Amino acid sequence: MNRPQPARAAVFSAGSWGTAVAKIMADAGCDVVIHARRAEIADAINTTHRNPDYHADVELPAALTATTHPAAALDGADFLVLSIPAQSLRANLTAWAPHIGPDTVIVSLMKGIELGSGLRASQVIGQATGVPPERIAVLSGPNLAREIMAGQPAAATIACPDEGAAHRVQQACHTPYFRPYRDTDVIGCELGGAVKNVIALAVGIATGMGLGHNATAMLITRGLAETTRLAVAMGAHPATLAGLAGLGDLVATCSSPLSRNRTFGTHLGQGLTVAQAVAATRQTTEGVKSAEAIQALAHAHHVEMPITDVVCALLHEKVTLDEAVAALMQRPPKPER
Repeated sequence: MNRPQPARAAVFSAGSWGTAVAKIMADAGCDVVIHARRAEIADAINTTHRNPDYHADVELPAALTATTHPAAALDGADFLVLSIPAQSLRANLTAWAPHIGPDTVIVSLMKGIELGSGLRASQVIGQATGVPPERIAVLSGPNLAREIMAGQPAAATIACPDEGAAHRVQQACHTPYFRPYRDTDVIGCELGGAVKNVIALAVGIATGMGLGHNATAMLITRGLAETTRLAVAMGAHPATLAGLAGLGDLVATCSSPLSRNRTFGTHLGQGLTVAQAVAATRQTTEGVKSAEAIQALAHAHHVEMPITDVVCALLHEKVTLDEAVAALMQRPPKPER
């Protein structure tokens, strides 16, 4: 009796979150190939089963290999998993698109908005590759890569207009430690993931300033309110923002020192300049890159997002830390809902 062949996944790239999702899918029974930009990283993964740049202390599954060649990674791939900076997504996909198979489902891990166009990652993917929305899924949730690499319990939402495609992705990343749910609300999942990074910057700033737990709780709660306003205005279901891709991701990102956005904000709150915080963080911080694009979406949809506005002003060094706090606290009182 012939056994069915395992699904094949190509994961672009070998960063922190990409490596974690590659491990999840390999542990779920997929054959996984990571596309790494640097030959030394690919060689290390193939020979030592470790990523020397990220999670070097964790041994990767034997079913996980690496290559620097996009065509080789995508050859026969059932899934293309994208974990690259949102602002370089379009340029990279333009080069990779000829190698994407006609039935490959693309899974976006990105939590950012493209500057200039204001497009979500799934929209950029569709434009750059010609792949229809029914073959583009989004994975989003409270997923700190370090904890997942340690096998600690986590869950996420997989959103796709085609429930069949969402189900296939769900099966391809369901492990004893990682529980995926599925949904069709791509807009809600993507906006929850993108805006929470900006709110996490604000929470980090408050933490760096020593403003206390009350301020943190206020920012998380009101941050969820403004995220939901924008998402609903753009066509999302409000319940999505109360789920894993909304509130769940927001709480994890705002609460954990493992969050790069919260860490970046903490540096700012301690008095570092934006340039100094970039140097100290040393990783892509999507909230910094996407804040301006999210603010532009809010203006286009006539949605009030005061926390996002203050974070943008701080990132452009238009206000001081004390002025930022005053801008939020001295707004006219209004009903909560």
